[in-house]
Amino acid sequence: MNSPFLKHLHSPDRPVIVFDGAMGTNIQSQNLTAADFGGPEYEGCNEYLVHTLPEAIAKVHRDFLAAGADVIETDTFGNTSIVLAEYDLADKAYYLNKTAAQLAKKVTAEFSTPEKPRFVAGSMGPGTKLPTLGHIDFDTLRTAYVEQAEGLYDGGADLLIIETCQDVLQIKAALNAVSEVFEKKGSRLPLMVSVTIENFGTMLVGSEIEAALTILQPYPIDIMGLNCATGPDLMADHIKYLCEHSPFVVSCIPNAGLPENIGGHAHYKLTPMELRMALHKFVEDWGVQVIGGCCGTRPDHIQQLAEIAATLKPKARHPQFEPAAASIYSTQAYDQDNSFLIVGERLNASGSKKCRNMLNAEDWDGLVSLAKSQVKEGAHVLDVNVDYVGRDGERDMHELAGRLVTNVTLPLMLDSTEWEKMEEGLKVAGGKCILNSTNYEDGEPRFFKVLELAKKYGAGVVVGTIDEDGMARTAEKKFAIAQRAYNQALEYGIPAHEIFFDTLALPVSTGIEEDRENGKATIEAIRRIREELPGCQILLGVSNVSFGLNPAARIVLNSMFLHEAMAAGLDGAIVSANKILPLAKIEPEHQEVCRKLIYDRRTFDGDICTYDPLAELTTMFAGKTAKRDRSVDENLPVEERLKQHIIDGERIGLEEQLAKALEKHPPWILSTSSCWTG
Repeated sequence: MNSPFLKHLHSPDRPVIVFDGAMGTNIQSQNLTAADFGGPEYEGCNEYLVHTLPEAIAKVHRDFLAAGADVIETDTFGNTSIVLAEYDLADKAYYLNKTAAQLAKKVTAEFSTPEKPRFVAGSMGPGTKLPTLGHIDFDTLRTAYVEQAEGLYDGGADLLIIETCQDVLQIKAALNAVSEVFEKKGSRLPLMVSVTIENFGTMLVGSEIEAALTILQPYPIDIMGLNCATGPDLMADHIKYLCEHSPFVVSCIPNAGLPENIGGHAHYKLTPMELRMALHKFVEDWGVQVIGGCCGTRPDHIQQLAEIAATLKPKARHPQFEPAAASIYSTQAYDQDNSFLIVGERLNASGSKKCRNMLNAEDWDGLVSLAKSQVKEGAHVLDVNVDYVGRDGERDMHELAGRLVTNVTLPLMLDSTEWEKMEEGLKVAGGKCILNSTNYEDGEPRFFKVLELAKKYGAGVVVGTIDEDGMARTAEKKFAIAQRAYNQALEYGIPAHEIFFDTLALPVSTGIEEDRENGKATIEAIRRIREELPGCQILLGVSNVSFGLNPAARIVLNSMFLHEAMAAGLDGAIVSANKILPLAKIEPEHQEVCRKLIYDRRTFDGDICTYDPLAELTTMFAGKTAKRDRSVDENLPVEERLKQHIIDGERIGLEEQLAKALEKHPPWILSTSSCWTG
């Protein structure tokens, strides 16, 4: 991309870029009449002024450019057909966007010099309907943004800014629309996304800044930051987080403080000097490179920012990004400090009778409750599979994922053999999902189709070790498929940390000779992937390994298989968290027989098998039930509960107990206590 704006932004001296101030505030100061808007029916539609009174918008642009702004935004904040329809102007969307961009470009030409180039940012606001809350569907919103983005592109905008974002799913719709326009035009413009964090500390739909960054990180964005809602004081913690973690250039475009209602009008009391002082700190101490003003800011605010921009250099940043999945609310790191990545398996209609019965009854509330129970059990991600013969899977995924996204705080793993169902889930799940799965069973077209979805919606992707010849059984074949997929996915543009390999746990419990080495092959494949395919994740559905055994035996064998897989390099597992035992709770003789079964350590005298660990395991658990109490006694003091976690090596539930302990003790006391109890 040959962009003068990006060339300026990334020039060796790293200039501070100053955006303009508030469009609405500075239109209101002109005391326009209904006639200026084209009649009473259009009054308040600021975007229509580029048609009815372009001089008013040109004045706003000129005033900010004269104050020293490097970038002015087009008068197109509400210029999707969806918003314009409220004024019966939906059919004018493309025209108004193109006209607004042309007007802004004409004015910047009056001020731009080789020493101080001026640029136009095509403004794309959030609209008035939030897709996560069901106000509008994803495709309708995306289509409206396509029309807006194309108008801004054709009008000559130097960059596009998706701003004042209140819903992460709305951002995804806009980003998909922009990508579609860029593909159609054959070139792209620089892209900026600016989210709005309300004074209660999250986006309007509840997203924390950490979740917003995780969700947006996979997209080809150039600048990410905050604008609107509050003054710089309430943005400080969020901006600092972005400066420490975001791979993008960081922007901060605050209001002139929180608005106060004076005489029925919003009044912003932050002075130009106060704005200057606050943003000076953000640039010098944290590395913010793009600054400007939102609601309530006038040319004198921007003049103060232009003055500091002339001499300030942003602090060098060294962002630390942690690969993660995210719900719309919060993140879940792929690398868990106190556990493997636990993917709850109970929302799977293919594998759970309870889930299947609820799905057939369309008991959506019951399915949501099933999801919540897995949160309590310690899951980090929820596997969601609605594959069931005779049902409309796309509708089911839409209905279930749409409910889960606002009722459960965990990210979703959308699980299906059909990519259409996964995409239906992606259109309602605004978080950062994981797609389970893709493979080469139907050749490369489907493999790449799922990768396309991962790029389009910013998701991780699970690759199963299956190719055109079927499911791989040997370690060599499993690794060969993984290596092929790894290379192709990287070439396609999927980063290594978003690729999950599932080496496929096949039963070791059938007694069939060809199944005897299934466990060993799976674990050896995990070891080779870890050693030879850097940066990727390794995930495993565990429970297949014990298919057909007594439930009590299954729990022990699954737990031991998981332990061995983790020792080989496994990152995560699809399991029922309450059916996994820590090693310390498995009897030594049970551990030994499970290891012998997993690694096929039978003994023979000639052709006669003299020891079979499968037979021994079956005998050991004959008549035993799987009922047990894994919970820590809640009647015990929290210190004793923590001690029991340490003794048992129990990771699941540990973080919850630590949080309760922190309510009672400061961290240094806990550290001392740990030394004594350890």
